[in-house]
Amino acid sequence: APSRDVLLVSAIITVSLSVTVVLCGLCHWCQRKLGKRYKNSLETVGTPDSGRGRSEKKAIKLPAGGKAVNTAPVPGQTPHDESDRRTEPRSSVSDLVNSLTSEMLMLSPGSEEDEAHEGCSRENLGRIQFSVGYNFQESTLTVKIMKAQELPAKDFSGTSDPFVKIYLLPDKKHKLETKVKRKNLNPHWNETFLFEGFPYEKVVQRILYLQVLDYDRFSRNDPIGEVSIPLNKVDLTQMQTFWKDLKPCSDGSGSRGELLLSLCYNPSANSIIVSIIKARNLKAMDIGGTSDPYVKVWLMYKDKRVEKKKTVTMKRNLNPIFNESFAFDIPTEKLRETTIIITVMDKDRLSRNDVIGKIYLSWKSGPGEVKHWKDMIARPRQPVAQWHQLKA
Repeated sequence: APSRDVLLVSAIITVSLSVTVVLCGLCHWCQRKLGKRYKNSLETVGTPDSGRGRSEKKAIKLPAGGKAVNTAPVPGQTPHDESDRRTEPRSSVSDLVNSLTSEMLMLSPGSEEDEAHEGCSRENLGRIQFSVGYNFQESTLTVKIMKAQELPAKDFSGTSDPFVKIYLLPDKKHKLETKVKRKNLNPHWNETFLFEGFPYEKVVQRILYLQVLDYDRFSRNDPIGEVSIPLNKVDLTQMQTFWKDLKPCSDGSGSRGELLLSLCYNPSANSIIVSIIKARNLKAMDIGGTSDPYVKVWLMYKDKRVEKKKTVTMKRNLNPIFNESFAFDIPTEKLRETTIIITVMDKDRLSRNDVIGKIYLSWKSGPGEVKHWKDMIARPRQPVAQWHQLKA
């Protein structure tokens, strides 16, 4: 009987050890398989999507006919960092989670300074085609404005109403203008302008200056871009045709100041709260080197002005603090066609109030404005604050 008990205990211990060894082997095999699958999914999902997103953004911003070095990974080609990662030893699950986190951080929006710098470096203002020639017998300079391409949208409706002003600098008093092309980002003008009785020796001392603007019925026209070409560098004996990329207008639009505002979207209440917090480095509009700023907030739906609010006026202050909030009723189904126009004005008692700068907030405005709008929708019931550069 005692020997039988010993044999039974020995058999139980042997079976237990065998089961333990088998389970440990299965555990180790499952961990390796899961870790490999997790890593493959990270390499397959993370890297190509992020590369494709960056290349599309570049493609969207790249001027027509221009050349650029595409630093984004090409589909089907292994990026450098991915190939390095594949040659490393297999990492643990915690390493894979850290790797995934770093990939997500690369795809997340950067700081406001990085966003602004990136937007400026990739800004595309379109280009314009024109021709210039001189008739020596009639002492007449001929300028023909043909067309423009890829103009940026300046209106809340996602388009522009462009026209062209023509100057012979340094003379700014006498200018010629094309017709306005309604709701057209690729307008064709085909208009010819003559500067008659202009001696050739004076023509070669002039600079042909073209300014493309967006016509605005309710306020001052918004500058889109400009081109200047010294006529002494052009062979005027025959009509010369040019394609020129538009550059930012040198009208001080980049130094109009900034405005800090917050947006808070409440989907259950169908409302947006716009908070005008403060401004800094506003452009001086008065003779004394200061301004009397206040802010107008327009709610627009499609092409109609729905509602207007405004702040109090801050006397003689280029860095005013407003801290005023305004609520607007916006049904969810109308959010996509809604634009909030914020205009910083300079109050003037003796004449018409001056526009210091504007901001258009919607899902299809500029890069910074779209980011703010999407952040507002992504974080309902939370105030989302952001600095915005005022534009002309």
